Amino acid sequence: EPPYTPKDFSCYTQDMKIVTCTWRQGGETYLYGQNSPQYTLSETSSQKMTLCKASSKQCSCSWDIGQQRIWNVTVTVENPLGKKTATDVFDVNHRMYPTAPFHLWEECTDTEVTLHWNYQNNGIELFCQTEVLRPDGKVELHNSSDVAWRHRRITVRGLQPHTEYTARVRCGAARHFWRWSEWSRPLTIRTKEGTPLGKLDIWRQITPVLGGRNVTLFWKQTRGFQANGRITSYEVTWKKTEDDSKPESISLSSVYNSTRIFIDNHSYRISILAKNNVNFSLPSVLIISKATDNSRSIFSTEEVKEGQVNGTDDGIFIFWEPRSIYDSYIIDWCNFPRLQPCDLQWKKFGPNTSSAVVTSAAFVTGVRYKFCVYGSVADRASLLEKKTGYLRELPPRLDPTVRGVDLTYNSVTLSWDYHTNESEPGFIRGYHVYVSPIQGNCNLKGSKKHILSDDSELCKYTIENPEEKRYTVEHLMSNTKYKIVVKAFTGGGETPIFNFRYIDTPYN
Repeated sequence: EPPYTPKDFSCYTQDMKIVTCTWRQGGETYLYGQNSPQYTLSETSSQKMTLCKASSKQCSCSWDIGQQRIWNVTVTVENPLGKKTATDVFDVNHRMYPTAPFHLWEECTDTEVTLHWNYQNNGIELFCQTEVLRPDGKVELHNSSDVAWRHRRITVRGLQPHTEYTARVRCGAARHFWRWSEWSRPLTIRTKEGTPLGKLDIWRQITPVLGGRNVTLFWKQTRGFQANGRITSYEVTWKKTEDDSKPESISLSSVYNSTRIFIDNHSYRISILAKNNVNFSLPSVLIISKATDNSRSIFSTEEVKEGQVNGTDDGIFIFWEPRSIYDSYIIDWCNFPRLQPCDLQWKKFGPNTSSAVVTSAAFVTGVRYKFCVYGSVADRASLLEKKTGYLRELPPRLDPTVRGVDLTYNSVTLSWDYHTNESEPGFIRGYHVYVSPIQGNCNLKGSKKHILSDDSELCKYTIENPEEKRYTVEHLMSNTKYKIVVKAFTGGGETPIFNFRYIDTPYN
């Protein structure tokens, strides 16, 4: 094939000393060796003035600019079967393609970074741009505010303290912009630490002891809290609210998120601060009322309500009766109620909230969780209600213990015991009594039919009061053998039926 016209023929300079032209081959000629296409660049006005030559493998060619600024360059590609040309007319001042900046370094504060760099000094004023990669993956571009090429710096503001960023710089001609340079090598930057912003989320657990109370304090960093550095310690201070006694305080390492202090039966003000290498956070405050006020609301003499709550697909649904006097509500619970310590958790809600779905990765089915609902005003919390519930109830582990069987010729009266405790996998909702003659199916009056997995039939009676542990089955036949069983059921149902008792009704 004869040669194809070169594509994307274009010329530029990076230092105002050398011009470089580039192109792409138009197509394959299937000629090789000495017959392969040869490229010659020359001044269009003087085809005899050869600027440079290149082979088909190079696709670029360079020469010294000298004093000439306006160029009319023709590239000629030729092989034994023909030749083609392409032309580019340009002013080298308008074809500045700067080299990439190098030797980046930075000067940091807690919220801004000034980037400095070097590049080849070519006498052309440059306009530069910085790309900043944030920790969340977002990319921001910042343009230099001063185009004076001697400054070689950009200041990026509005950054987060003690945060790692990645930055790189590119530049272009300020007066006759043509093309950005390549990006510099990326520079990893960490801003300096700043004062912590926001407050810690704090809570407490109070245990009466001889002469006062043990108060276990807990704290955690929430989304609204910004450490702005590495937390080095937590400062806990407590002081009586009723006099000018000297406050007590302790400092704990950053590895701790709880501590226990002893206070007497007076009212106390407790504050907790986080500290980094720069400063302290704002104090988080809670007030412990007098010992006589801890068991109930300080605004009411009503008894604390207790109730059951239900699990949902997302968590455990908690509801309470709101009061207008409170500015927030707190729910606390133990993630592992059977362990000591139980891993106390808490969550705070606004004043217009009266229900919430409490979630935790630690919640499992068949475990009873206890929740306390507090109302808080002016940093003073009061217990309002107690709730007990399951993520999902499971059937009881044991069957009731039948302790009495009283027979007549046409009835049987059963009495049983069932002792519940907090380890139950569900709330006992009541009992089922199942009866069936050994021979034939059951069709006793007042019962419901219940089919077992082997298709046998039972008569089913339901006692919906868990405190009622006695029941009489009537309308039996005399001189007949029956099988009978008592089952407890929860919101999760009951265990399979397999262990029957057998009775014989006497003659009439």
